[in-house]
Amino acid sequence: MLTLHTWTTPNGRKIPIMLEELGLPYTIKTVNLGKKEQFAPEFLKLSPNNKIPAMEDGGLTIFESGAILTYLAEKTGKLLPPNGPQRYKVLEWLHWQIGGLGPMLGQAGFFAVRSEQKAPLAIEHFLNETDRLLGVMDKQLSQHTYIAGADYSIADIACYPWVMAALDKLKPALADKLDNKPHLQRWIKTVGERPAVQRGMALPKVD
Repeated sequence: MLTLHTWTTPNGRKIPIMLEELGLPYTIKTVNLGKKEQFAPEFLKLSPNNKIPAMEDGGLTIFESGAILTYLAEKTGKLLPPNGPQRYKVLEWLHWQIGGLGPMLGQAGFFAVRSEQKAPLAIEHFLNETDRLLGVMDKQLSQHTYIAGADYSIADIACYPWVMAALDKLKPALADKLDNKPHLQRWIKTVGERPAVQRGMALPKVD
């Protein structure tokens, strides 16, 4: 039985989506970030960078969402080609999300929404970078059904919760910048209609 330690953030919802897609049995242990549970000694043994998600599979522990997605894909032979050029297309877009889309949306959300002290230059910079990255997605999706090509993959799973967070938290700040990206809008609808994505986005369930 897999044990997933996670919370209700974009990174935290990637792995529930993946597990629901794969149909693997698993349990969730919530790590309440608001209560600083990510700094608890028992969690730091799993994730020394005090970040969610982390996963246990028998005696193996893995932290970092990209590593967990890759592990689960290779464990099951699904959602990541085993070899060849298409494998690396999936991996490059997975790493694009980890290194670009996620961090920039996170910074945009902090400076434009959550920070009590507003820094106009920082807000402008991170909103512009968010718009640029969403534009990169829109261009890629104008040529392909999914972010890495014709097939749904772990790259889509990695990107989707972050795009939905942008739509939820940053839509007022981004204004009409989301309306001129029709291919991204099509992808959001296509991925969002997947039952496993809907179930995964609702996890973890918290009171």
